[in-house]
Amino acid sequence: MKHSFKYIAGITLFLIGLLFSSCEKYLTESPLNAIPTEKAITNAGTARAAIIGAYDAVQGYYASNYPTLGTITADNVVFNGTLSQYLQLDQNAIPTDNAITVPAYQGIYKAINSANSVIAGIASVKDPLLTDAEKNKILGEAYFIRALGYFDLARGWGGVQLQLNPTTNLSSLKGVKRSTLSQTYDQVLADLVQAETFLPEDATTRNRAQKSAVRALRARLHLYREQWADAETYATQVINNTKYALVKPYKTFFTAPFLSSESVFELTFSANDKNSFWNLWYPSSFGGQFTLKPSSALVTKLNDPTIGGTRNTLIAGTGTSVYGVLYNTTSASTDPAYVIRIAELYLIRAEARAKKSTPDLAGAISDLNVIRARANVPAFTGTTQTQVIQAIEDENSIEFAFESHRWFDLVRTKRVGDILGVTNTNFWLFPIPYSDVLSDPDVIQNPGY
Repeated sequence: MKHSFKYIAGITLFLIGLLFSSCEKYLTESPLNAIPTEKAITNAGTARAAIIGAYDAVQGYYASNYPTLGTITADNVVFNGTLSQYLQLDQNAIPTDNAITVPAYQGIYKAINSANSVIAGIASVKDPLLTDAEKNKILGEAYFIRALGYFDLARGWGGVQLQLNPTTNLSSLKGVKRSTLSQTYDQVLADLVQAETFLPEDATTRNRAQKSAVRALRARLHLYREQWADAETYATQVINNTKYALVKPYKTFFTAPFLSSESVFELTFSANDKNSFWNLWYPSSFGGQFTLKPSSALVTKLNDPTIGGTRNTLIAGTGTSVYGVLYNTTSASTDPAYVIRIAELYLIRAEARAKKSTPDLAGAISDLNVIRARANVPAFTGTTQTQVIQAIEDENSIEFAFESHRWFDLVRTKRVGDILGVTNTNFWLFPIPYSDVLSDPDVIQNPGY
């Protein structure tokens, strides 16, 4: 499996993923800055640190690489710079050693392995300071993190190798074949079921997994699997939770203070644990690289009151210097990574209602108009199923313009060829890193690479 020995260190606070040039060296030397996984979780303190470490691993791939894959590959964002790895993504001509896809893929497996370590180790902890309730909560969080990791792998790379135990040595990796996409999504569902069982009902926090975060991810999973009734059911459960509500004006959800009622699940960063994604969006005058830039077509839509409405606050600057400001604390780098917002649940339910066997177009339009009204966009007036589905696609594109949705939405709806002109479906999946294919004979490269 590609997360193999490159980042066996699963618990981030204790184990640092290292890229080893030699398997033999890795197996014969004990790094001075690591503790073996099987010895890492021994009491309440290490259990708590281990789950924080798993969240930190998720932060690692959501801080820049994974959101970049969901944006620059589609039509809302264009490349604006000189770095070849971004140009390759922008042109949908991605080599197997691309410097964005490789750390994204490996970073996800690092998070999965961190979760595996918690799942495997937490049961044996006998510490009166770790109550059964807290132990269950930590276990539920680990299942959620693993579910999120495998979901993010599946929608980017297709069916993957399912490693469900901590990777402590090479023998644990032998014979792990690639699963199908359906089998991978089955594992995501199984983990979400477990997570919901162990997690408590929602409290005030939004940066730790709770039952609603599980239900929200499950709604997204069912949408990707075209299980419309289930997608509607789980989206409704979250929408009906009074903890979550759209905030107005639109920009409120991405301006401090964070953790607004808009957020179902987000990853929190701080001055000591920074989110580097802002740097790709801001011009050099603000200390950024200006590598990712809103496309001219998107700028036109955002500035159209009948399409963008108040969502034009996503951009700043003029002319050829327009830039995205979703990540707006610049050098402070404390912006969250927005994983699931309540707005997504409305649009998931709208799409599910429009596409289920007996369409509920009135319900779909109602949900769609909730999102449009928040942005001060006129209500949708179409009447046919085709019009409603197209309007939902368009709304998703604008509502989540700089979040990691557009590319994956086009792939799951098989619209990549129509919108982006990428008609070779092999390239709708990212390549598995060449280094991982070399290191594990059970890793099979995606077709076309």
